[in-house]
Amino acid sequence: MKRYVTNDQGFTLIEMMIVLAIISVLLLIIVPNITKNSNVANDKSCEATIKMVQGQVGVYISEHNGQKPTSISQLRDYIEDYDVNEGIKCPDGTYLGLNDDGKVIQTRTKPSNG
Repeated sequence: MKRYVTNDQGFTLIEMMIVLAIISVLLLIIVPNITKNSNVANDKSCEATIKMVQGQVGVYISEHNGQKPTSISQLRDYIEDYDVNEGIKCPDGTYLGLNDDGKVIQTRTKPSNG
């Protein structure tokens, strides 16, 4: 019959430091990739929102005999997913507005409801 030797001392300080070093290196590799992917997702989401709003600007122009909207709030009948009076906001915190040509642009401040 075999006898097994048991060691009830637990981990040594060196073993714990090696495990912590390995975990730290893994985190240094993983964390930047996670934040980069998050930024890419936010950018793609904002691009999709801009394209959707720009499409609705086209619908507005076609239904109003070529007249361009002067503000996002004029699109309230065309955009159902957002409260245009509160402003359409991208995940990065920028608002969407319209320039003089009727193109959708990003702004740092909330556009007026003019």
